[in-house]
Amino acid sequence: MMSAEPLVSAHGLVYERDGQRLIDRVDIALHRGEIVTVIGPNGAGKTTLIRLLLGLAKPDKGKVQISPDLTIGYVPQRMHIDPVMPLTVKRFLATAGRFPIEAMSSALGEVGAQGLEERQMSRLSGGELQRVLLARAILRSPDLLVLDEPTQGVDLAGQAEVYRLISALRDRYHCGVLMVSHDLHLVMESTDSVMCLNQHVCCSGKPEAISRHPEYLKLFGTADASGLAVYSHTHDHCHDVHGNIQPVEDHKHQEDGHG
Repeated sequence: MMSAEPLVSAHGLVYERDGQRLIDRVDIALHRGEIVTVIGPNGAGKTTLIRLLLGLAKPDKGKVQISPDLTIGYVPQRMHIDPVMPLTVKRFLATAGRFPIEAMSSALGEVGAQGLEERQMSRLSGGELQRVLLARAILRSPDLLVLDEPTQGVDLAGQAEVYRLISALRDRYHCGVLMVSHDLHLVMESTDSVMCLNQHVCCSGKPEAISRHPEYLKLFGTADASGLAVYSHTHDHCHDVHGNIQPVEDHKHQEDGHG
């Protein structure tokens, strides 16, 4: 059950760099016990939004509010491990803080990565690496898990299992989860709410299995539509051929004028 007060929220976020607006008037709120997934095409501003919410970047306009004493577990989008660097899983987990080996082993066990303590990080498979990153994120019993592409490098067979694991961790810690994902056909079954981002919020709402929405398919294309389970939503604007936002009424008048 979700808490009344959000763990983190933002209103009217605007973020610009080099004359380009990367985030445009975005509102978001995430509560304890809730999984929110941000989806969008490449360059939509998903990782930038996470950086703003975590205080790693400062918005040009708008405000971010974070619950006092919030403990955050974070899994980054990419992590390059130098193959010649002698870094074991145990030493990597120790970078999260001074935890006894028993706590590290317990965290690894929770994510299905037991017995990897002495394994070199550079020799982990994609699935093993993501599980170790999750283990590091839960070591501090987080109030909020922030996961940027949590199945990156994981084969298709393992992706659904990772999302089931994330749901289990949410239940275990009663934490909020904010995910960025491209794995739409899988993530829809593992999230409570979805935000579709393309600099601005195109649409948001509850996921519905085996449903398709024209605006969603227009944004992502229809090449793999047969494999996607998407959601219905109320869309109060549309886009012209250049991607600019237009009110629905203006778009309707334009269509009527050409009809």
